Amino acid sequence: MISNMREKTGKSFEEWQMILKQKAFAKHGEAMTFLKEEHGVSHGFANTIILLSKNNTPAATELVEAQYSGKEVLKPMYLQLVSMMTSFGDDVSVVPKKDSVSLVRKKQFALIKPATKNRIDIGIKLRNTPVGERLGNSGPFGTMCTHRVQLHSMEEIDAELKTWLYNAYQEAD
Repeated sequence: MISNMREKTGKSFEEWQMILKQKAFAKHGEAMTFLKEEHGVSHGFANTIILLSKNNTPAATELVEAQYSGKEVLKPMYLQLVSMMTSFGDDVSVVPKKDSVSLVRKKQFALIKPATKNRIDIGIKLRNTPVGERLGNSGPFGTMCTHRVQLHSMEEIDAELKTWLYNAYQEAD
């Protein structure tokens, strides 16, 4: 959604952030109404803009930028993953840390970490789900997650991954 936001909405994510910052809405619903009614933005794009903007404080932005320094090619994948997971519900928090970004509902359900210059690892917390070829063991995430998926391209952010992440989100309630 981030990569085609300008094409679909007429503005980049950064431009939408500036518009929301100027308005300083106190409630999510007010910002949704504004974007949808005043600017004709679809529900999905409006929700993505608002949720990602909430979690884009200077400190959080600096942490994420540092993670992707020298790994800029991975940043669109990161943004797509965050957009996908924040679309699961208004209760998703994006929590950048020094080396990774946690996605939290009441509990952490996923973790995004740039592993190499050409790979992102997604840690997922799923109960009663067997390890498979793509949905591997937690690897370096240890007990923070039960599984790990290694991503090398945008094409790997697919329906199967979304299902695993959504199930983890549901279990984090």
